[in-house]
Amino acid sequence: MAEAGVRLIATGEATDDSYLDATGALAAGLVTSHHYSYAHDSAANRKFVQGFETAYGSRFRPGYFAVAAHDALAAIDAAFVRAGAGAGGERLIEAFKGLKIDSPRGPIEIDATTRDIVQTVYIRRTEQQRDGRWVNVEFDRFERVRDPNG
Repeated sequence: MAEAGVRLIATGEATDDSYLDATGALAAGLVTSHHYSYAHDSAANRKFVQGFETAYGSRFRPGYFAVAAHDALAAIDAAFVRAGAGAGGERLIEAFKGLKIDSPRGPIEIDATTRDIVQTVYIRRTEQQRDGRWVNVEFDRFERVRDPNG
């Protein structure tokens, strides 16, 4: 496509980290937008990736499904702590409103009114690293993105 003068810009699913090594050079230079990259530079992501690799090896990388599952469990845990011992039902629902956590993808929160996620959306470029692995390198961001219909 590049040889034909076509510049492809896509959503992050096009270069998901879980299969990016298999895609390889076909994805070189592709610009995507997404809320997670295996290569996201943060202490929380390094810890997450290390834990994932300890559990599953380094053959597969965590992608956005893995980080979403991580965040869901972290939010549930934080809501229980916030709601207090023995909380259930309405108290637990209230505890989710406005909840903020430091995710491997960056800061996220649950909008207190809509209960939708508020998160950073990164603009990334697919690049090959010195070790030969292909990654989505973040070069720009839109912080605190909310559902426009919320």
